[in-house]
Amino acid sequence: MQRIRSVVFTVFTMLVAGATFLFAASVGLAIAGIVAVLMLGSMLAAKLQPAPVRATARNDRRAPGQREPRIWNDGRGTIIDL
Repeated sequence: MQRIRSVVFTVFTMLVAGATFLFAASVGLAIAGIVAVLMLGSMLAAKLQPAPVRATARNDRRAPGQREPRIWNDGRGTIIDL
């Protein structure tokens, strides 16, 4: 009788341990999937943002001795440094 009880207890303990492992693995996979989707969305959002573009000024209207104005676009608007 003692041996049967020991076998039943061992089988029950293994079932509980297996169920715990499966639950932990499924939660881990769910968290990994959520993180992957968030990272993909962040990557796509960053890719859709416009990149800053350097604008150029033409020199044909500049008087002799004047320095060339610096013009650039920082993504929020064009900046002109005379």
